[in-house]
Amino acid sequence: MKNFAPLLLIMLMGIAPSLTAQEFPDADKSSMDMSYYPQRAAFRNFAKTPEEKLAGEPIMRVIYSRPQKKDRVVFGELIKYGEMWRIGANESTEITFMRDVMIGDQPVRAGRYTIYAMVNEKEWTVYFSLDLDGWGQYVFKPEESSVAEITVPTTVVKNTIETMGIVFEEAEDGANMVIGWDNTVVRVPIKF
Repeated sequence: MKNFAPLLLIMLMGIAPSLTAQEFPDADKSSMDMSYYPQRAAFRNFAKTPEEKLAGEPIMRVIYSRPQKKDRVVFGELIKYGEMWRIGANESTEITFMRDVMIGDQPVRAGRYTIYAMVNEKEWTVYFSLDLDGWGQYVFKPEESSVAEITVPTTVVKNTIETMGIVFEEAEDGANMVIGWDNTVVRVPIKF
């Protein structure tokens, strides 16, 4: 037993640093962001009245990584026309609907989905998919996992958008999910 104690001490000393140290990855170059509709839904608990709190209940939330332009031509070169895109960087962009919605004329039940886009110069086809928790668009097969798709026109903007962003804006019968990067903006109508 006396010979076992020093051996046990040596073993514990060898694994002790791994028990207390945590390896953290380096910060990603494309930061993750989140947008809500209504915009201030995350702050609804600070509402002064029950009506204000109810008005702030979230209807949808999108989580995505924000790539930067960095002097590149984004659409047509970095993201080639006719290619599928994850709408962001890193993990596939994810949207959560807290209630049933309509994408075009297609009903979509409340729940989690990923979104992808077939990017073309004058229009994008945006897909809402059950293909969850993936990295990129590399295994996405629209015919197997899409619950809705919609084709929307692109708009060219004068001021360059350096860091890709997604926001929601109020629209008739719902909201538009607005995606912008470089000199391109698209609006995806969502009815609820």
